[in-house]
Amino acid sequence: MGITINLNKAKEITKQRLRAERTLLLSALDVQFQRALETGADTSAIVAEKQRLRDITALADAATTLDQLKQLKAQ
Repeated sequence: MGITINLNKAKEITKQRLRAERTLLLSALDVQFQRALETGADTSAIVAEKQRLRDITALADAATTLDQLKQLKAQ
């Protein structure tokens, strides 16, 4: 009898990992965003990266294999 992987449980674990990884990244981007606003610099790249980090858990939901889940990284 082999080991069976519960893909739904693996997705939840991956989403928790991704949320933990992105926490510090989002905080750093918030600082960059504030600095850019203060200097009048373009914030579009910062906003795009913040949105990518927010959307990353949806990629876990869309994964169909364990290998796809393993490849997901917030960084």
